[in-house]
Amino acid sequence: MPQPFDPSQRRELDDQLSQRSIALDPAGYFLIKLDRTTGELIAEHYGNGINERGLATDPETGEVISCHGAGPRAPLATYRARSAKELGIALTEGPGPHPLSALDHALYLGRELQKAEAALESGADYQQD
Repeated sequence: MPQPFDPSQRRELDDQLSQRSIALDPAGYFLIKLDRTTGELIAEHYGNGINERGLATDPETGEVISCHGAGPRAPLATYRARSAKELGIALTEGPGPHPLSALDHALYLGRELQKAEAALESGADYQQD
């Protein structure tokens, strides 16, 4: 009989899984923010290229995009919604075009939007993984 999973190990498991190699979504990436004034979740969609090493690049300059904010870039689109579900539907349903082209990216966004919604409801800080 299998041993039950120890919930105290969940964070460790997630941290290990976060270290795996992933392929970037050619459709771009999102920065998720909270607007506490309006009570909304915001997802800014940015385009990117992908170089031969699999790194995201600025489509205009070809320079690698820093994870630490190398400077202002204008989003291709900004999505606002009152819940993670509403925002997820805006990103994936309807006539399109949709700003996602990879299932793992969609799953990641769903997790992040749930985290952001929980932070919005609780008043806690939110930091995107």
